[in-house]
Amino acid sequence: MSLRVRLFLSHLAAVLISVVAMFAVAPLLVPAGFDPEGDRRTGLVSSREIEDAFNEALTIALSLGLAVAVVAAVVFSRLLLRSLDRIRAATHRMAAGHYGEQVPLPGEPELRKLVADVNRLSAELADVERRRARLVSEVAHEMRTPLTTLRGQLDGVVDGVFAPSDELFASLIDDIARLQRLAGDLSSLSRTEEGAFRLERAETDVAAMALRAAERLRPQFVDQGVELRVEVPGPVRAEVDEGRLAQVVTNLLGNALAATDPGGRVEMSVVREGDEAVITVVDTGVGIAEEDLERIFHRFERVEHAGRAAPAAGSGIGLTIARGIVHAHGGEITARSPGPGEGATFRVRLRAP
Repeated sequence: MSLRVRLFLSHLAAVLISVVAMFAVAPLLVPAGFDPEGDRRTGLVSSREIEDAFNEALTIALSLGLAVAVVAAVVFSRLLLRSLDRIRAATHRMAAGHYGEQVPLPGEPELRKLVADVNRLSAELADVERRRARLVSEVAHEMRTPLTTLRGQLDGVVDGVFAPSDELFASLIDDIARLQRLAGDLSSLSRTEEGAFRLERAETDVAAMALRAAERLRPQFVDQGVELRVEVPGPVRAEVDEGRLAQVVTNLLGNALAATDPGGRVEMSVVREGDEAVITVVDTGVGIAEEDLERIFHRFERVEHAGRAAPAAGSGIGLTIARGIVHAHGGEITARSPGPGEGATFRVRLRAP
């Protein structure tokens, strides 16, 4: 029974008890003149006696009603405040940094919904804190390897262990480029989450842009033995930032390639559906569990699959940046998968006037 109904019934009970008590007590307190079988000599009672009797009955009735109301108010308010005190204590612990607090669900439906929301907020804060700690660890790890390599190679040159050569310089450039990519990814992530980047929109053939991005990546598909199919029936024009949208397509194709084993297939299509341009990337790869379909868009999230290691390359923020770019265009990016081992489908929808 909801709290609202309980409070209503408690007040109604107080009123009913008061009325019933008044009518039940009044006949017991009135003088005999009110009783047809009473004093037959006069059959009259003074107005003073009538007033006193009525006041006494009303006082008793109201006293009983007040007592019931007070008891009901104390009981129900104690139940209400007990749940609210638990919620307040949990929020204070969360504010102090103790995330993951879970408050027991009360019996009242309204409070149950409130507590469920607080528990959900607590779980989300705990997940944010976990990913923040993972961010520091991931960035440190991504930086440590190229910095260690650079330091070792430069120390070798200084000590005369390594002779300067084109191969050495190429290795140094690769490590520096890796650091630059990481810095660029972090900068893009920051601008994406803050909405601080600007879009340079222009009328663009989205289909042609996606086709060019796919052809640039085709050699990688050939090297890994993954078939790449591209279906572009015709031009699909939209007002977009071509460079940033190409970044989204490249990320989706790269992720599909990383998730697909040799002999598999990746398909990309660009079509117009009503007033939308729709880019679809489908792979026959490892698939995604239902509970991970939203989590893969979180920063530094790398979904692991049984018997398959998470990709070592990349910083784990590509889909986060891609979603930010698509949302900045006023579009939507979604992920679908029948389940692990069943492949995945990513779809980008953009306004196409």
